[in-house]
Amino acid sequence: MRIGIEAQRIFRKKKHGMDMVALELIKQLQQLDNINEYFIFVNNTEDLSALPSKDNFKIVEVKQSLYPIWEQYYLPKTIKKYNIELLHCTSNTAPISLKIPLILTLHDIIYLEKWNFTEGTSYQITGNLYRRWNVPKVVKLAKHIITVSDFEKNRISEYFNLNTSQISTAYNGVGNHFKRIDDAEILKSIRDKYNLPSSYFFFLGNTDPKKNVIGVLKALSILKKSGKLYSKLLMLDIDRKYLNDLLKQINDETLIDDIVFCGYVPNIDLPAIYSQANLFLYPSLRESFGIPLLEAMACGVPVITSNTSSMPEVAGNAAVYVNPFNADDIANAIFDLDKDKQKQSELITNGLNRIKNFTWKKNAELTIKMYENTLFRN
Repeated sequence: MRIGIEAQRIFRKKKHGMDMVALELIKQLQQLDNINEYFIFVNNTEDLSALPSKDNFKIVEVKQSLYPIWEQYYLPKTIKKYNIELLHCTSNTAPISLKIPLILTLHDIIYLEKWNFTEGTSYQITGNLYRRWNVPKVVKLAKHIITVSDFEKNRISEYFNLNTSQISTAYNGVGNHFKRIDDAEILKSIRDKYNLPSSYFFFLGNTDPKKNVIGVLKALSILKKSGKLYSKLLMLDIDRKYLNDLLKQINDETLIDDIVFCGYVPNIDLPAIYSQANLFLYPSLRESFGIPLLEAMACGVPVITSNTSSMPEVAGNAAVYVNPFNADDIANAIFDLDKDKQKQSELITNGLNRIKNFTWKKNAELTIKMYENTLFRN
């Protein structure tokens, strides 16, 4: 088979969720499949070293700055040039004029469930507009849909009135480099590099409203005002002005002194940051999966997460659950878990067992099966 994989952003320097999922999938496909020919379509080769080379995997760079134009015009044109038999689009959207079978990884449909032009950055709003236009069309075109949790599978099925047999759940995994770091020199180098405080709660939030940054800030404000905030909050890759605006909304601008920023952190440095955290906070309003939950568990960090959407499906018995819409609930969970060493130990043990259920190898094996089934049916 000549299989094309849309992986437009896997070689950009600052990778995020879907980029890492596509990258880990391709790495596993390289290990599992020596027979089929793969053509990986990307928009740049800025970080080409992120993927090992292999004879039956060819990187095809298709240069175009605007994502919709790249995907709708240049990608189909290049696919035709390379005589691709099947295309796998990995990041929710796909060309609408394909003449070959399409496998679509549909991570979530959050942008279809709720829409507000005032929430998120202009980049996020533009991206969601494109998805709202594209996804309903390509869902009809796809021969099969892959998603990342049973929760999301059911949401997609209900929203588009699809039979669940048309959708497969392929759980995300966790990278092999995510493990507890105990080496004192490594830990110190990361502390110095990012100016980490001696004691911190780790929160991976961003400007997407679903990440619930404001809920976490309200919880911290509650703890501080009641004299129960004993650690700093560490946040990555978030704009200080954006945060200051949120603090004005909750009438607690002094809370900025209890927050540490360290900008964008490469994936390879994250284990040492997780490993030095007291707790990992992930009280999102809505997630289709939540890979950071697995990363924290793999690094031996107690987890607090939400009792909504996919998060209980992923975290199982390895987390303390909160109502993400209730700041008091988040605050109480932080305070209680931070002082309960026995509970922390229990969660860490459960987490290390839990992550065994989620591997990129399983994800890739199911994906190969989808490729074979799709071409066989056609």
